[in-house]
Amino acid sequence: MEKTKNIDRIETIAAGRLPEKSELAELLATYTEEERTYAACKARKVARSIFGRQVFLRGLIEISNYCKNDCYYCGIRRSNKNASRYRLTKDEILACCRMGYADGFRTFVLQGGEDPYFTDERVSALVSRIRESFPDCAITLSLGERERESYQRFFDAGADRYLLRHETACPAHYGKLHPPELSLAHRMQCLKDLKEIGYQTGAGCMVGAPFQTPENLAEDFYYLYELRPEMIGIGPFIPHKDTPFRDQPPGTLRDTLFLLSLFRLLFPRVLLPATTALGTIQPDGREQGILAGANVVMPNISPEEARRRYLLYDGKAGSVGDGAVMREKLRSAIRAVGYDPVVSRGDYPKEGGNDHD
Repeated sequence: MEKTKNIDRIETIAAGRLPEKSELAELLATYTEEERTYAACKARKVARSIFGRQVFLRGLIEISNYCKNDCYYCGIRRSNKNASRYRLTKDEILACCRMGYADGFRTFVLQGGEDPYFTDERVSALVSRIRESFPDCAITLSLGERERESYQRFFDAGADRYLLRHETACPAHYGKLHPPELSLAHRMQCLKDLKEIGYQTGAGCMVGAPFQTPENLAEDFYYLYELRPEMIGIGPFIPHKDTPFRDQPPGTLRDTLFLLSLFRLLFPRVLLPATTALGTIQPDGREQGILAGANVVMPNISPEEARRRYLLYDGKAGSVGDGAVMREKLRSAIRAVGYDPVVSRGDYPKEGGNDHD
């Protein structure tokens, strides 16, 4: 294809370098469909050079939709009086793990709002029990901001990974999405602590968030380039009817796919999910994400009653219906685009393939 400024910028990213912020912002604002396809093709090749055609499946367990925070975009924010609250018991969580293990899963992702019920003691005891019961499995936590001592306790109890999206790397933009008691500085300190403790650490941003600019997204690239997370979770912003952003337009599939490809090119070995939000804005969104360079999918193994109520945004895919049937449909969809859904731990590869680190 014709060599353009944007193709040159994509090539720079594929070589493991970032263009100047202004050039990166221009790329994100002006790319064409042909350039997006070019990036996706390169990203697929990079992912296959390291992971083959494997797509790692993680068993997602949504343990609580109580949250002490009031983030303006989130359906389980504390001010949402219409949310039907729940929290799973320890026995219910372990039952999810047993079911998931029987279905082949070797990674469990425990996700929830910042629920004060789940104290350090309770989380540590839960992680220890899962570790004892399923010693060959990876345990991932996604329970929000805690202090370093808390993260250390969970790690010592047996947790392997921690997911904490930074959401945006621009303090001013962060302030437009969150109430004043939350700060980007603290969230970034949490991510730094997680890395130092030894977690496989996941960060990430929303695509098309309210007030987001191409310059904001360029900042995200620079922040992630410095952090070097093992996992990057991005997904399109989707509004929730009971939040201040109910009338904001959603992020697009196109932008999310392009960013997935660029992150794969910049971080060849990263664990890169095709998120549920992608499958929500378009039925084959997750499959398109895989074809853009993603290599992780997280089927929901929570009880249906929990899935119905853990609604961060409207219309969430997989929130209603037989979980086993939906998981098999997802596996079939992954195979249909030429990939192999695997349920191994799927750890971050330390070395090999096309490697910029």
